[in-house]
Amino acid sequence: MALLALSAPAPADLNVGLGYTSESTPALRLTLDQEFDLSRWHPRLDLRLATGVLLLPGDDADDNAAWVVTPAFRYDLGAPGGAYLEAGLGAGLFLETRLESRELSTAFQFENRLAAGWRLAHGGELGLSAIHYSNGRIKRPNDGFEVYSLNYRLAL
Repeated sequence: MALLALSAPAPADLNVGLGYTSESTPALRLTLDQEFDLSRWHPRLDLRLATGVLLLPGDDADDNAAWVVTPAFRYDLGAPGGAYLEAGLGAGLFLETRLESRELSTAFQFENRLAAGWRLAHGGELGLSAIHYSNGRIKRPNDGFEVYSLNYRLAL
């Protein structure tokens, strides 16, 4: 908590992610993201905190949704166009313990996130992400799944 108290946050931004799961289920992720400047520790490092919903409309009433919380470290590559890489470990709380043919076993799932993207001239961002959900063997079976998406972050 002391880390967060030392850096002033930027205003929260809206992030919209459209993609598919490893089960070919469409995925829509809507989050509010906030960035914390960590340049006092490293000139190209930020902390990004995101919270929101993951919507997974399935076939034959196999819909699912989750509330997600994702902290991620963002590293600015210093390249023209503002390219960056992100990595984070978060959590999701799902409404159902199934997704298509996958048995999640628990509503709580860990979230491992990798992303890459570009800062746009008008303050927005465009990126690609891969997110893995798994219960970390809290309970078996542990049929995790992935979400691959194209993301757009709108500066508010």
